[in-house]
Amino acid sequence: MKKSCRADVVIVGAGLAGMVSALELLERGRKVLLIDKDSREHMGGLAAESFGGVHFIGTPHQKRLGIKDSPELALRDWESYGCFGENDFWPKAWAKTYCENSLEYIFNFLTEKKVRFLPLVNWAERGLFTPGNSLPRWHIAWGTGAEIIRCIAGALDAHPKRANLEMLFDREVNGIETTGGRVTGVAGKIMTSGEEFRAEGEVVIASGGICGGDLGKVRSNWCSEWSAPPRLILNGSHLYADGLLHDRVAELGGNLTHLDKQWHYAAGVHHPARRKAFDGLSLVPPRSALWMNALGERIGPLPLMGYTDTRWLVENIVGQPGGYSWQILNFRIAAKELAVSGCDFMTAFAKKSGSLLLKQSLFGNGELVERLLRECPRDVVAARDLPELVEKMNERSLYGLRVDATRMERDISSYDEMIERGPAFFNDEQLRRIGNHRRYLADRLRTCKFQKILEPGARPLIAIREFILSRKSLGGIQTDLRCRVLNRQGVPIEGLYAVGEAAGFGGGGIHGRRSLEGTFLGGCVLTGRIAGKSTGA
Repeated sequence: MKKSCRADVVIVGAGLAGMVSALELLERGRKVLLIDKDSREHMGGLAAESFGGVHFIGTPHQKRLGIKDSPELALRDWESYGCFGENDFWPKAWAKTYCENSLEYIFNFLTEKKVRFLPLVNWAERGLFTPGNSLPRWHIAWGTGAEIIRCIAGALDAHPKRANLEMLFDREVNGIETTGGRVTGVAGKIMTSGEEFRAEGEVVIASGGICGGDLGKVRSNWCSEWSAPPRLILNGSHLYADGLLHDRVAELGGNLTHLDKQWHYAAGVHHPARRKAFDGLSLVPPRSALWMNALGERIGPLPLMGYTDTRWLVENIVGQPGGYSWQILNFRIAAKELAVSGCDFMTAFAKKSGSLLLKQSLFGNGELVERLLRECPRDVVAARDLPELVEKMNERSLYGLRVDATRMERDISSYDEMIERGPAFFNDEQLRRIGNHRRYLADRLRTCKFQKILEPGARPLIAIREFILSRKSLGGIQTDLRCRVLNRQGVPIEGLYAVGEAAGFGGGGIHGRRSLEGTFLGGCVLTGRIAGKSTGA
């Protein structure tokens, strides 16, 4: 016999979007059941593992830095970068909603929950051929994404109506129940025993995207404009982001849209913890490293460089031999510029240690470099000179491909010689962009001043073998501005809502083709709050 329970609203998924939905529902006095497939200690999902950067517009932090931002400028950037299609009514409507409400709905909400953000605003996704962020908008949470989850969890536990919230973990929801065309609950199984259960109430889908639990879905929905998916893709998403409930929603007639719009990263390495198949760790690529293909050629003619256009990086790398790449740098560059998009490795941020962060800003984060060399030897190697480096790279080459030492030395030497001539004579787009990036304080603190690769005093040399890393779904379950799931005729399915990555962070594709970064966590908060206000209305 199935175990059964009842609530006003059943939320499927205890990630950031689901938690925020629950908090908003408690504010309205609703009885809430929050269900998650994972264990309680992993509450928060992928957000808990993230760096914790959030996209805000018009914050006090920006104003203190003299950054004059506005919702109008942000929306213009968003639409430029997203390249929306003619029929993207709901994604565009959600983008407008985000830009107009990020301060009240996201920033103020998080700060009221005691989340604090670093005073220096970072400038991600500036764009390359297509304009991206015109201004810095990426605010890093002090304590990373783990701190955001801790604060939201704390607010749930301390809520005056906490008795209205029940949380069930280790439960897989694999069915959506209906009565008379209206969604009335969910069904599933207990992971530990296999026993079946059901829960009655309106339903909010907050189960994440399709980029983690089943890489087959990533491949089957691969962007048709790109080369074929690489033979090896690393998994940087959540283990249970498997699209199971996307399939159930589609069976009810719900509209799934833009599933080929996926936000992958270009600089993934094998995760040392090996928590799941093809487990990947996402590096924040150093701006001063040279990006080369599996043959040791610098990728071009326009050099690849981080902080410009992530989608363009991925598109170029999947078209290279083997579908993977190398970044070539030295210890000085790595200590100054290398970072990891994950709370476990960014210890100064995660531990909220101001003294350690100041030390790393002034002298570099050599401890992180040493840790990656020690824990990720499959992909991160160091050498005293170029011949030794090439030898170690070829020990790790795949599919019969080999690094050509002569070709690689030629490209590196050409780059170093241009640096030697001085900024007045730079004719390399990467160097020009480094010069531009260093004009903004937050970037100058984390960018070397035209560092030569082969400089003896900056060694050892380092090579990082990098793979495409799946991360987030930009498409998903289509919703209106109340987070109601829409069927294929554009009509809301009664009693069914979707939030966060499950809904493409709003409307089934709020980002369009590209993300301005930080809009993922922000989109989870925005949709979670709106869904909480909408259910039962």
